[in-house]
Amino acid sequence: MITDPYPEIDDLLEMIGETGQRLADIDASEGAAGNISICMRWNFEPRSRFPLMTHISLPQPVPELAGASFLVSGSGRRLREIIDEPLANIGCIVVDEGGVTGKLYTSHHRRFERVTSEFNSHLAVHYDQIIKTGTNFHALVHAQPPHLTYLSHVERYQDEKYLNTHLLRWQPETIITLPEGIGLVPFCVPGSAELMAHTVASLRKHRVVVWAKHGVMARSDVSVKRAGDRIEYTEAAAKYEYLNLSVGEIGSGLSVDEIRAICKTFNIQQEIF
Repeated sequence: MITDPYPEIDDLLEMIGETGQRLADIDASEGAAGNISICMRWNFEPRSRFPLMTHISLPQPVPELAGASFLVSGSGRRLREIIDEPLANIGCIVVDEGGVTGKLYTSHHRRFERVTSEFNSHLAVHYDQIIKTGTNFHALVHAQPPHLTYLSHVERYQDEKYLNTHLLRWQPETIITLPEGIGLVPFCVPGSAELMAHTVASLRKHRVVVWAKHGVMARSDVSVKRAGDRIEYTEAAAKYEYLNLSVGEIGSGLSVDEIRAICKTFNIQQEIF
């Protein structure tokens, strides 16, 4: 939830750009991989930065979000380039009355034909979280961090319990940051209705979810950079696990008792350990 005074559009664009750049820094957005969106439910004037407008159909009806605005990365655009040219890489969608259609606002510098092909999952998760929590702000980030994505190709890490007990054992910060753990969605075709449905369900419980053999999606109702941080924390945990595998699993990580002691000290409620 964001309180008044609300962020200016340039501030939001800057934070999206910084998030995209950081994801590139950790090799989580090769080429045009990854996408970002944020939803805002306060008065927002897109034409100051996005003067061109076209009508679009939304991937699903979202009647309760009539008037809401979305900043969304364009399909085929590089997240690392948003910081330098945000208006070329981002569009703004405002939901029409009834929630079936919307207006897509873009700038004269636009370099994409449509917003990300994963917008169906983005919209569905935004809708679900906003209806559930009543927040006026929600951010989603999809990226493809290499260690985490690699582990999701290994059969034993395709079990959510196993994934969490092995990744959350390497740093005290991980269980503090992600007390509900990491969600896991089985492989689904990118952009599919199946992926959308699984992602909505998993992100009801978790703040970051692995898309098996594809990547990860993270959410935040505080800032887009917070969502990006959650991907970075998760990828760091996966990197430790990958390093341990590469040396014959000689490390044991934090013990269950040590993790429980951390949770007791910091009043963390968790059900993983």
